[in-house]
Amino acid sequence: MKREIWFVVGSQFLYGQDVLDTVAARAEEMARELTKVLPYPLVYKVTAKTNKEISDVVREANYRGECAGIVTWCHTFSPSKMWIDGLRDLQKPWCHLATQYNREIPNEEIDMDFMNLNQAAHGDREHGFIGARLRKPRKIIAGYWKDESVQNRLAKWQRVCMGVCASKEMKVMRFGDNMREVAVTEGDKVEAQIKLGWQVNTWAVGDLVREMAKVTESEIDELYNEYTAKYDIATDNLAAIRYQAREEIAMKRMMDRQGCRAFSNTFQDLYGMEQLPGLASQHLMSLGYGYGGEGDWKVSAMTSIMKAMGEGGNGASGFMEDYTYHLVDGQEYSLGAHMLEVCPSLAADKPRIETHHLGIGMNEKDPARLVFEGKAGKGVVASLIDMGGRLRLIVQDIEAVKPIMPMPNLPVARVMWRALPDLTTGVECWITAGGAHHTVLSYDVDAEMLRDWARIMDIEFVHIGADTTPEKLEEELLVKDLIWKLK
Repeated sequence: MKREIWFVVGSQFLYGQDVLDTVAARAEEMARELTKVLPYPLVYKVTAKTNKEISDVVREANYRGECAGIVTWCHTFSPSKMWIDGLRDLQKPWCHLATQYNREIPNEEIDMDFMNLNQAAHGDREHGFIGARLRKPRKIIAGYWKDESVQNRLAKWQRVCMGVCASKEMKVMRFGDNMREVAVTEGDKVEAQIKLGWQVNTWAVGDLVREMAKVTESEIDELYNEYTAKYDIATDNLAAIRYQAREEIAMKRMMDRQGCRAFSNTFQDLYGMEQLPGLASQHLMSLGYGYGGEGDWKVSAMTSIMKAMGEGGNGASGFMEDYTYHLVDGQEYSLGAHMLEVCPSLAADKPRIETHHLGIGMNEKDPARLVFEGKAGKGVVASLIDMGGRLRLIVQDIEAVKPIMPMPNLPVARVMWRALPDLTTGVECWITAGGAHHTVLSYDVDAEMLRDWARIMDIEFVHIGADTTPEKLEEELLVKDLIWKLK
């Protein structure tokens, strides 16, 4: 489905038809010009002047699947009591664009006619009050609509809307259960469906094995050729690669049949399978599917959602795990990896397909996997945890670097990064907040976007960044604990 954002402009009848015609023409122009630079179309819908017009467009927005959110702006003074019914019923993300049509005050031309037409300065304040009074989650972006900074923020908010759409349509296919005795991968699936829209259900590994048996050699040939076009083959064990292709085809077929966009599995439950899906899981992630190891359905869904929020609707985000630290003074880094399953969207260069022994789990044969180094750049790691009665999204800013050593005997994909504010403080804060060992690492999605997403979904948000200290974080968590227990 092609998504779009609706542009709803506020005014009133007080100023006459000529003013209303001018407002509508300007709104159409703004939507048309902004659409040229935004990732998704901004569609002008109405210059609303009555309670009914506002309620009608909100009802339509709620019903229409292609509408991913609404942007409102008050060109003139729009009395906000007439917005109450519509905003109260709004079920889509809302951005209040506090801008004005003209950049400058025209010294020679300004008169009362100009003032009556160009009233955004106080029209947006009236509009802002009712949003605050209704306590509605909203994104407020202030500035001139032609400025690149405003357009960039609006573009990021549009991508957040895509994450909200992905969340509300999310289905997760669990192959088997969680890894035994692990706490943080557990969670309340009913609460997740109520809050986030996720449908999380289990299929037996035997169902997957039966589906694998139906995959034909010609289907495997086709996917194998796709692998060779995308990746360098660095193994003579072609049978292992073909087996991964069989697994991928079967998993994708099962997920597509059920409308699932994410999946999880565990190395403790591979009954009837020769290999843990490595290359298969990695290539599926490159196609936009979310993945979670050890049965971690929360990180699986978040991976798919954050991919949908990225560039082109499938950005550089992937399942990640903090594995080990480099604690040399002045060179403190985290090394992130997983047994096999790191998305190639994080790769700095063309990944290699290799086969190696995996000394964990029920593998009968050596699994094929993609091996690569992650690219350098600013990013985040995000973890969604169940605090018992509420969900908490923890986001930490990071700076990924080219790995400082080649690690020739490490046969997995790996990413190295500096955690902010620094490694040890960041670790202390992460542990204090209860962050999981599984995360989603993203170069495309930032903390502001995830904060907006969390607010729309009505869940707790914790940000660890350059200015975070353990003391400040403890105080913040104490206040949030009190607030969220009262909600």
